[in-house]
Parts: sequence; C-alpha cells; structure tokens
Amino acid sequence: MHCMGATSVRQRVAAYGVARREGTVLLTQASLDSGVPGTWWLPGGGVEFGENPRDCLAREFLEETGLHARVGGVLDVVSDVSDMVHEPVRLHSIRLIFEVEVSTGSARPEVGGSTDAVLWVAIEHVCDLPLIPWLRDIASTHLVP
Repeated sequence: MHCMGATSVRQRVAAYGVARREGTVLLTQASLDSGVPGTWWLPGGGVEFGENPRDCLAREFLEETGLHARVGGVLDVVSDVSDMVHEPVRLHSIRLIFEVEVSTGSARPEVGGSTDAVLWVAIEHVCDLPLIPWLRDIASTHLVP
C-alpha cells in the first residue's frame, strides 16, 4: 500500500510594490527556480522574521530590479490559500501591496534568483501578460485605469 505524506500548512507574509512611470508599471517575470516560471509579478517578496515590511520591500526591489525604492502607503492587503508546486504544503499567503517610487536608472533582472526579467509595461498591456493569479485579481483595481 502506498502512503502519501500528510499535507502541512504554512503561512507567508510578503510585501510587493506598485511602481508607475509615464503610463507604465514595473513588473518582474518569475524564473525557472520560482515554481511558476514565465508568470509576471509585482517586484517584492517574503518578509523575514523580525523585518519591517517596508524594509523588506526596499530590499526585494533592489535585489529584483536594481532600482532603489521609496516605499509609500499601503494600497491593499490580499490573502489566498494555494497548494505549493514542489512540496505537499497548503500555503496561506498574505500580501501587503504598497505604492512605490523608484530611482531613475535602468532596471536590470536579478541574477540567479526567483526572477529573470524586469519590464516597464504599458498600463493598457498589463492584462495581456500571463500574470500570477493574485495579481490578475487586483490588476483592475491597482494597475489599470
């Protein structure tokens, strides 16, 4: 008889930023290491234990885009539960979505990380991309007019 391991549960708090510039919004594309390759996200990531979410977002923004971020106010808090791709875990994700202003300069992708592309996307074309489901759910509220 084949026994499957029990599914465990985990909770994750993450911070993501909406950066806008001249009719565009900054998005990152998930790499092969992410479990959801090819999907597009807002820059950001998991808040480490004891870390302030704003500090997390500034750190993640620099890592993923090469741009310095000034984190503004909270735009939204979203929550969902999903099954992880590579392990038997039900993941409850709580995502803090912040308004962000970024430094001038060229965005560059993260090397060897969870993202492999960074792109300023015209607002009217955001929903044409394969967005991660939680971002598709909030795109009409926070990304597109």
